[in-house]
Amino acid sequence: MSVRVRIAPSPTGKLHIGTARTAVFNWLFARHNGGQFVLRIEDTDLERSRDEYTQNILEGLSWLGLTWDEGPFYQTKRLDLYRDKVKELLDKGLAYRAYDTPEELDAMREAQKARNEAPRYDNRHRNLTPEQEAAFVAEGRKPVIRFRIDDDREVSWNDLVRGKVTWKGRDLGGDMVIARAADAGDVGQPLYNFVVVVDDIDMQISHVIRGEDHIGNTPKQILLYEALGASVPQFGHTPLILNQAGAKLSKRDGVTSISDFQRMGYTAEAIGNYMTLLGWSPTEGMSELFTLEEAAKQFSFDRVNKAGAKFDWDKLNWINSQYLHAMPIDRLTDLLVPYWQEAGYPVNSEGDRSWLEKLTALVAASLERLEDAVPMTRYLFDPNLEYSEAAQTQLKLEGVGNALKGVITELEGVTDLTAEGAQAIVQTVVKAQGIKKGLLMKSLRAALTCDLQGPDLVESWILLHQHQMALSRLKQAVAIAESA
Repeated sequence: MSVRVRIAPSPTGKLHIGTARTAVFNWLFARHNGGQFVLRIEDTDLERSRDEYTQNILEGLSWLGLTWDEGPFYQTKRLDLYRDKVKELLDKGLAYRAYDTPEELDAMREAQKARNEAPRYDNRHRNLTPEQEAAFVAEGRKPVIRFRIDDDREVSWNDLVRGKVTWKGRDLGGDMVIARAADAGDVGQPLYNFVVVVDDIDMQISHVIRGEDHIGNTPKQILLYEALGASVPQFGHTPLILNQAGAKLSKRDGVTSISDFQRMGYTAEAIGNYMTLLGWSPTEGMSELFTLEEAAKQFSFDRVNKAGAKFDWDKLNWINSQYLHAMPIDRLTDLLVPYWQEAGYPVNSEGDRSWLEKLTALVAASLERLEDAVPMTRYLFDPNLEYSEAAQTQLKLEGVGNALKGVITELEGVTDLTAEGAQAIVQTVVKAQGIKKGLLMKSLRAALTCDLQGPDLVESWILLHQHQMALSRLKQAVAIAESA
């Protein structure tokens, strides 16, 4: 059997990491089996769907490298097909028009609640006579279309993740609404559980792989496949992504959309890698760091966990850091430039390219996320950067002012400062003033970077000098030293 899977996001919000992880599992399964990965946009929620969310979804999937083989297909362009299929079920007697008013449905639920019963439709309009229907039409009632569900029916399937799953018809909430209310004789807008089945049949989807929060829809959908005379696909319900408290990861947990992770400075490779690990265990001997293509060669559902996967920021940061540390400097520079520019740093990616690549090499080994480079390199861009309290304390130590003046004297006139030249200046001042090298190096860090912590001092000094900031920074430090 040819494998055909789909990802079917709804454009009612940005691409969520849960949806993206589902897309990853579908893509891996398709690629492992030489199958097709189909993209469908489920945009029938006209009130909440937005074009900008559709664009966000398309861009997010593309950024992750989850290329689709067919689509995107849009449900709003397929409404005639859905309505034809609703009419088919009506003609077969497998669906019917129900004329209940909202008030009648509310009263039914209240009565069930009073009896401590689970809410369900009691199928009261399943067998209306023509006369009863005519009376409701005369009242101006607009019927919904309901699909008949046999309470005595058992629905079972072999889930790719959970094994055999069985539901009883009586637990499915009564006859299911498959189309919204419309004028008598017409068909209103078909609803989710119905249209996804019609789409999956029409697109010949062989495997439906989705989050476990959809498992309650599956028995209803299986009944619809059968009613429409179609083969039932295989289902696989993947574990949810959980927060540290063990609840489903939601917007309340902060960052959850792929574009947010991208903005924070995570790479597509790291996010794809980490999402694969959220619910899937690599094969024995396989590194935890892998490309999606490498994972696809090993992917199978017998290594997908049933239990929810807790989101671990520390693990994601570590994975991302490994990709950043291994990245070629030219590519890493390309990724960092937008962050520096957004921070307002005077970065010219063309004219300053050599300097920027040296700066990137300076901080690369310390990065966990791309946005870390902004505070880490502020001292190289901001001429008005304030000295930290620790740096000021260091600068006010006895002899520091004179030592820095000595450095200034040696540095003036130097156009091309090298590491060897910087070390020679340090040795000259240390010898001339009879001070310890450690005191001068620590004071130079305080003077040049405005702090006592940071990247390599000599490389920082060279970069500052190349941008004509080293001497002015040293003179500012002398002023602080002499104010003691």
